[in-house]
Amino acid sequence: MTPTTPPIAEYHSRPLRSGIVGVVRRLASRPLALIGSLLVLMFLMLAISGPMIAPYSFNEINREALRQPPGPGFPFGTDSLGRDVFSRVLWGAREIIVVPGVATAVAVVLGTLLGLLLGYVGGWLDDLVSRLLDTLLSIPAMLLALVMLGAIGPSSIGIILVVALLYIPIVARVVRSATLGLRTAGFIEAAKLRGESTWYILLREILPSVLPALTVEAALRFSYAIFLTASLGFLGLGVQPPSPDWGRMVNEARDSYVRAPWALWYPAGAIALLVISVNLMAEGLRIALRREGQQ
Repeated sequence: MTPTTPPIAEYHSRPLRSGIVGVVRRLASRPLALIGSLLVLMFLMLAISGPMIAPYSFNEINREALRQPPGPGFPFGTDSLGRDVFSRVLWGAREIIVVPGVATAVAVVLGTLLGLLLGYVGGWLDDLVSRLLDTLLSIPAMLLALVMLGAIGPSSIGIILVVALLYIPIVARVVRSATLGLRTAGFIEAAKLRGESTWYILLREILPSVLPALTVEAALRFSYAIFLTASLGFLGLGVQPPSPDWGRMVNEARDSYVRAPWALWYPAGAIALLVISVNLMAEGLRIALRREGQQ
């Protein structure tokens, strides 16, 4: 906490609605953050409505249109099997957003509860669990993901479990660090004097104060989860066929890159654009929430 930051209790007591409006205004005032947020919103809309607006089914094969370049009939061209790349990208948006999104949500919820408990209780429990989390974090994420998926098999549920397990320790450490600076605050002592339970103090007193840091961390975890999911799909360990996973689309297009490079460009570009957009949004949230805390 910097010297210019007001007491946590002051921020804690502010109306939630006015705080959200202020954050949204500051986020919109930064061009890159606004562009990133709008692109993320666009991808979310594609995940919802993509299958409805796609001109073809994601697995529809047209033998008469093999490796067609982008044109009026096929905006993104076709792949080596004659499948419309545009339709496959639209259909794949749901998998590349929903699976990492659910995994991130699970990691944030469980990591937040664990971090709140460790930071508030402290003592031997904090030392023991923190060392276990450090041990888990010392293992490279991709290596651990490959080992776990090799054991449980590639599937949507498997990816969600793997990503959640990888990111729970990271979220827990962020929340624990924020909680350590709050557990001796005046409003926490007042809650103890009122006889409030531990979970009431954690969820109603401390959690609102760590939400700014948690929101930014959740956005960053989401971007990393997208990239990890796409990487696993590229390696053949992601969502299995016939689902049009963007990472697997990139892998399938490698062999015919010289004759149909567009089959690789568009899914790879979609992955890059989505990850960059989420990171721009996360950076905007970080600055907006920091300014909110300084007012």
